Amino acid sequence: MMLRLSLPLLLLSHSAYSMLLGWVESPGYPTGYLPYSSLNWSRCAPKGHTLSIRLIHLDLEDSQDCENDAVKVYSDGNLISVLCGKREFEELQSAVNPSLVSSPGGCLSLSFYSDYSNTRRHTGFRGFYSSQDYDECESDPDNRCTQFCHNFIGGYYCSCRHGYHLDKDKHTCTVGCTEDLSGLKKGDISSPSWPASYAENAKCQHTLSVEPHLQLELHFSDVFDVEQSPDGQCIDALRIVTHTGTLGPFCGNTPPPSPFLTHSHHVQIRFTSDGFGTNKGFSLHFVTRDKVCLAEVTPHSTAAPRKSEYHQGQTVTVTCDVGYAVNTQGTLALSSEYETTCLNTGVWSPSYSCEPVNCGFPDIPVDSILQLVDSDNPQTLYEDQIEFQCTSEYYILEGDDTYTCNAKGEWESGDGETKMPKCIEVCGRPKTHPANTGRILGGKDAKLGEIPWHLLIKEPRRGGASLINDRWAVTAAHVVENVEETSLVLYGGMVDAKQTRPAFIKSSDVVVMNSEKIIIHPLYTSGIKDRTNFDNDIALIKLASRVSLGPNLLPICLPEANSGLVENEQGTISGFGMTEKFDKMVTSVMLKYAHIGVYPVSRCRDTPRTKNNRHMVYTDNMFCAGAAGKDSCHKDSGGSFVLPMLAEGREPYYLKGIVSWGPPCEDRQFKGYYTKVENYLDWIKAEIAQN
Repeated sequence: MMLRLSLPLLLLSHSAYSMLLGWVESPGYPTGYLPYSSLNWSRCAPKGHTLSIRLIHLDLEDSQDCENDAVKVYSDGNLISVLCGKREFEELQSAVNPSLVSSPGGCLSLSFYSDYSNTRRHTGFRGFYSSQDYDECESDPDNRCTQFCHNFIGGYYCSCRHGYHLDKDKHTCTVGCTEDLSGLKKGDISSPSWPASYAENAKCQHTLSVEPHLQLELHFSDVFDVEQSPDGQCIDALRIVTHTGTLGPFCGNTPPPSPFLTHSHHVQIRFTSDGFGTNKGFSLHFVTRDKVCLAEVTPHSTAAPRKSEYHQGQTVTVTCDVGYAVNTQGTLALSSEYETTCLNTGVWSPSYSCEPVNCGFPDIPVDSILQLVDSDNPQTLYEDQIEFQCTSEYYILEGDDTYTCNAKGEWESGDGETKMPKCIEVCGRPKTHPANTGRILGGKDAKLGEIPWHLLIKEPRRGGASLINDRWAVTAAHVVENVEETSLVLYGGMVDAKQTRPAFIKSSDVVVMNSEKIIIHPLYTSGIKDRTNFDNDIALIKLASRVSLGPNLLPICLPEANSGLVENEQGTISGFGMTEKFDKMVTSVMLKYAHIGVYPVSRCRDTPRTKNNRHMVYTDNMFCAGAAGKDSCHKDSGGSFVLPMLAEGREPYYLKGIVSWGPPCEDRQFKGYYTKVENYLDWIKAEIAQN
């Protein structure tokens, strides 16, 4: 409770204190002011004082909202009064002057003006201004004295009752309850004034300190009364501070458990109270006992054998929780356990922390299509999750998209897979679909994007190839036999062969691909001049770099194992080979395609003869197909036979055959022989994996 005390006033000489005072009046007062008269006046009160104006006369022209002649008074720049007309002295004293006062140490300003429209002459105004001491103790609720307030001219000061002292803020009265009890092995501590109500604004700190092998044990009395709010929050509070942290706050009517083991030889008992309340407080007795080691050696671990506490010399095995590993001197070890011994100081030695396993950033090549979602700051600790995605719409994710950091420090999918997922090319799904008619021999021209897997080989032998992923293509072996591995050039992403000419390449959409390696099937017989056997007519071409897939350049799907061929099943062939023009056979500039059917095996076995009148060899690694007026032709070799027949809505499409050999186109037998790709799936996959 704050009290105001009256002090005898000292008579100050004029040199010690000079009061601010004087008159302020309108121009020409009292004979009257002229039109267009004005006055600006301002004064400021000294510190701890206020400034007031007491008007004794007011006679101005009256007008609506004082818009003609007026006196305006401001306090610290804020308008507090607008006056005009005529006011009697009594009205000025009671209704006007009480408001013409500045804030403590503030300023008053006055402005007067008149216009031209006075019908008679008015005498104006006159006021007396003076500064007065401001009584902070009586009038200022913010003086902040918690007990006694004393006013003096220009300010105030605070004081305290007996037993209290003024805090550093010069306003708060508190008690001197800080005490160093270091060295004592037993004793008593209580709140100020115990057992009476404790003092307000208390900031007590009792320091206890004994030998390192001892710990302090606290015994609280049953009477415990520390102010608490209705919702359970501590208004006043008792805290116990040890080397491991702060225990508490404690408040209310329930004391901390006794005996209270601090497990520390250095303890601070801290008690704080606010400026209100009549609670009794607390009392405790402290003693010492030998230190013991706590059951928890380090967080996220268990100790064996298990006990509530351990004594000097006892050894335990610490095992980190699942997903945590031992950190020895800043290095996360592979081991999850270690042995430690309890010392007489109550600490375990050695003591290592158990920290979560870190799986680290997943091993993703810099140029990979595979990417992390939110890869800027991935969380990589135990049980953290990461999510994968492919950076291009022309790839799909093979495997789970979400992996979790497991206890072994490995990224693991929901299926238990620790290998990273892969981005697999979208195959056999062109963006544009051809019509159901046409033929290579003078057949229908393909539109851009209809057959995006078809690649053109111009030299040394004109032929075709099929893109099967972003680094590999497949063709007929006889197209690339005896060709230097790194000399082959393939063209894709176009349907007009003129675009592959050097003069047009830079200005066209054609994709130029160089070979890195050519792998001919080992059972294909190379170097035969008058060939009668095209068995195993298949080769792989590894491209020098990954191609950028797009709507005009996409791979074809490899067939599924044991999918087989159905007699008369309709498929589509494509190529830049020979076609009919004016009853002649010419090389096509445009990519052609035709829909043909699979012939029965019996018809395929009826093979044509060579110029030397020898039958061509037919094997189970081949099939034949054709249709009336439709067939692949010379220089279409290496191109694709795909199933199902290219038509919208029937995708994905599969590479079932590679254009291999057949009778001369001019014989018009319309029967071509194709390498059966299904028979070479294991070889293709093995070669790609090894290279």
